[in-house]
Amino acid sequence: QVQLVESGGGLVQAGGSLRLSCATSSRTFSTNTMGWFRQAPGKEREFVAGISRSGGTTDYADSVKGRFTISRDNAKNTVDLQMNSLKSEDTAVYYCVARLGSFVVRDSRQYADWGQGTQVTVSS
Repeated sequence: QVQLVESGGGLVQAGGSLRLSCATSSRTFSTNTMGWFRQAPGKEREFVAGISRSGGTTDYADSVKGRFTISRDNAKNTVDLQMNSLKSEDTAVYYCVARLGSFVVRDSRQYADWGQGTQVTVSS
């Protein structure tokens, strides 16, 4: 099992930016497809962004495309989510996820490893 630790959440005004980071000590980090999901109060968990093992392929939910950027550093075993132009509807707990495999997928059931989550609150 891969241990994932998120950081960088907090309170920000609408239109502002936050950068989430996810760190792991896993020796197999470079073999994992990584991603971010989020869950808002009273809503189902949803896919936000994903990145392939090499970082060459990314995928974004339509709701964040053009505003969020996912990146990874395989030398440091980290994956980041840069969030710009934040909206109140981005308020949620954000989870870092990992899965073995080559492809970025949007199905949460395909991700075996989850972080504890970090709260992002956007005030309007």
